[in-house]
Amino acid sequence: MKTKTEKTKQGQKTSNINVWDVCVIGGGPAGLMSAGIAGKNGGKVILLEKNEIMGKKLLLTGGGRCNITNAEPDKRKFVSVFGKRGSVLFSPLSVFGVDDTIRFFEGLGLKTKVEPGFRVFPQSDKSLDVLGVLVSFAKNNGVQFKLDAEVSLIKKNENKIESVILKSGEEVKAKNFILATGGLSRPDTGSTGDGFKWLKKLGHNIVDPNPSLVPIKIKEEWISELAGITLENIGISVYQNNEKLISKKGRLLFTHEGISGPTVLNMSKDVGELLKNGPVKISLDFFSGSGLDVMNQRLLKAFENNQNKKIKNIILEDVPAKIFQKVLEDLEIDGDWYSNEITKEERYSIIEKMKKFEFEVDSLAGYDKAIVSSGGVDLDEVDFKTMSSKLYSNLFLIGDILNFDRNSGGYSLQLCWTTGYIAGKSAMININN
Repeated sequence: MKTKTEKTKQGQKTSNINVWDVCVIGGGPAGLMSAGIAGKNGGKVILLEKNEIMGKKLLLTGGGRCNITNAEPDKRKFVSVFGKRGSVLFSPLSVFGVDDTIRFFEGLGLKTKVEPGFRVFPQSDKSLDVLGVLVSFAKNNGVQFKLDAEVSLIKKNENKIESVILKSGEEVKAKNFILATGGLSRPDTGSTGDGFKWLKKLGHNIVDPNPSLVPIKIKEEWISELAGITLENIGISVYQNNEKLISKKGRLLFTHEGISGPTVLNMSKDVGELLKNGPVKISLDFFSGSGLDVMNQRLLKAFENNQNKKIKNIILEDVPAKIFQKVLEDLEIDGDWYSNEITKEERYSIIEKMKKFEFEVDSLAGYDKAIVSSGGVDLDEVDFKTMSSKLYSNLFLIGDILNFDRNSGGYSLQLCWTTGYIAGKSAMININN
């Protein structure tokens, strides 16, 4: 699938149309959805993308698998993920919600599947397939793409947007404009906060963005030795001043600098807030839900079944070998000892260490590692029935440019599909009215 099709040269006239019905700025998921829907509703649509290809960030989502949405059946739980202001999404989601999203992609020939946590992925596990059907959807509805088209200025006249000026000097005029430039996460994909700068100049209030859903950096240097290890359904607790403040259970991934994974990403913002007040420690429980007595019996049985093995060679279920080696090192237990040489006290110390495997937080990773950024346009300045700006009647604001917090797990992309769909339809209604 090629996304460079219909690319035009900088400075070249994009069409003989003097004024487009809809100009979409940003070729990510929200932009592609809105452009395709506007085209489907009869609009003459142009989509401007600053990169040489569409959807660079979309290709990275879900580890390259693309977590399309989240099929959480409880709508209140779903909306609560978007924070205190999430209730404003009840209306948009009633127009184009999770079920609509799944039907939309299935209708385009993209089969989906639901994984634990209600996370929805393409059956192919390829984000490229998601991007491919979106690009085809837009093209088939007459959308014209202009790549390498970086916007430098948005021109207004009172309460309407008149045109955008590209860095090439070309002016693009339209009756309606949809801003889908994303936030500040992963600036290498083109999300450099341009939309925030333009909206500030236009008089919109922007809540200062911060990295959100980011990996956590750890102070201990040995953490790099565990890079690549993934733990499923592990207990993760956060401590400050010896008080447990956060407790979760889920998937964790060790990186060269610290820890990541869905559960870690979702607690990262809270960890960042705690860091402002002093040191923070994270503790892992490899046997969450099992008490010390149960663990003692399990470990005792493992030792009895491997009496002729050195302790470093004993394989413990749910504990990777490298982590078990680290536990032994910290307790100054020689891995070359045989299991029948381990005392009861040493056995209990191993159990306690695996129930509370601790390290200290250094910091949060930056925008370059963030899945999404928090902050964005003040929600009070957006009409969520149409996704239009309350300051400019022909400007629509969608996707990650909106000031919502949300967890990982498909919620951010659902925000893109929902707001993009509504903006695309509303832009055409705006013209017809």
